[in-house]
Order: sequence, then structure tokens, then C-alpha cells
Amino acid sequence: MRMFAIGDIHGGLRALIQVLNQLEIKEDDTLIFMGDYVDGWSESAQVIEFLINLSEKINCVFIKGNHDVWCQEWLEKEAVHPSWYMHGGKETMESYERFSPEEKKQHLIFFQNMPLYYLDSQNRLFLHAGFTSLHGVERELHQQNFYLDRSLWEMVLAMDSELSVSSKFYPKRLQHYKEIYIGHTPTTNYEINVPINKATIWNIDTGAAFKGKISALNIDTKEVFQSDALPGLYPDEKGRNK
Repeated sequence: MRMFAIGDIHGGLRALIQVLNQLEIKEDDTLIFMGDYVDGWSESAQVIEFLINLSEKINCVFIKGNHDVWCQEWLEKEAVHPSWYMHGGKETMESYERFSPEEKKQHLIFFQNMPLYYLDSQNRLFLHAGFTSLHGVERELHQQNFYLDRSLWEMVLAMDSELSVSSKFYPKRLQHYKEIYIGHTPTTNYEINVPINKATIWNIDTGAAFKGKISALNIDTKEVFQSDALPGLYPDEKGRNK
């Protein structure tokens, strides 16, 4: 069995299909999606429809991201988060114009059923953004940290690379899990277009919402698979490059 972590998609269905084709998925594979399926390129609703159908054939785990929370709020009660409309929500709303009320209801259920994190049998943690509790995700007081927190990632970026796990200065948050996989903060912010590994954390978001690519990482071999850059796949659109 192979396991893949797949980074933020942001409405880029064409790029997602490119990546999945490279994986040559088998029936016993597991795909773990790191969240933020919507907001950016023009096919957000189509991405959700595609993933629903994919999950009927392949074992998939769909982590919930902050953009998914905002889209869910809109589907539930037409609530528009103040940041959402300006950061891809407008394009997501437009992508739903051809979807029936029943189809929207099915998508809402899909969002509602997404977990905020996933812990596999080898004690590897998958979540969209981060957590703040020194005791691990089960003791997190504010669940929105799972899809909003950036302090976990910023912490490992600032860590001394020579710091040993046995050191009393080694961060307690990292001691609970064999590895941690996240999205949320594009690696392209650091002018890097592939997943970044710092300490035991892997960041799989390679900037698909902007000028980057969608990435998939084989959890065991660490082999990386990538789409083309999204602006080339959607040449008449801006994505979130405002």
C-alpha cells in the first residue's frame, strides 16, 4: 500500500488531474489531501465534485482547510466571511452557478464530514495548518488552530537544525508524532517550488493558489510529483494573484 499527501488545490482541477495521472493510483493506495480545495482558480465546485467521485473508488482522507470552512459556511447559510470573498470566494461562488441545490447539498455534506486532522497507524499526523498545545492535537483548546495556525511552521523554520530530539530545548509539540504533514503556507513564499522538510514537518503547499504547482508526496519514499504551474493551465485567469 502506498500513501500520498497532496497539497492545497484551490480550484485547480486541471492541475489536480495532472498530478493524479502521474501517481498511477492503485486500488489499495491512500490519498491524504491537506485541505483548501476551493478558492482561487475557476473550478472549485468541479474539484469538490471530482473528489466526491474519486472517494468512491480510492481510499481518501480529506483534511479541512480554512478556505473549506468558509465555503462550508456559505453553503450552509450563505454567510460570506469578510476575508473569503477577496481571497478566492468570489470565484468559488461563480463556479457553483451551474450546480443544482441538490448538488450543493451533497457538497455541503462533504465539507461537514471532513476531519480537522488525521493520525495514521505509524503515528504520522496530517493537518492543514498547525496546533499550539504542547500536549498534542487531542488537547488543543481552539480547534480553528488546526486550519489557521502558522506558529508551528514558523517555529521549525527558526529552529537550529543541529538541535537534537534528546535536547531539553527540542520543541514539545514535535515530540508527540513521528512526522507532521501540513499545507496552508505556500513554500513559494520562500522562493521554493517543492515541498519543504524542516525537522519532522513536511509542508506540501507549493503555491497552487498563486503561481505555483500542486504537489503530491509519497509518504514513505518522499518522491515528489507535481503539476504544471497553475497560471499556464488557466491562462485567462489570475487565481489569487491580485
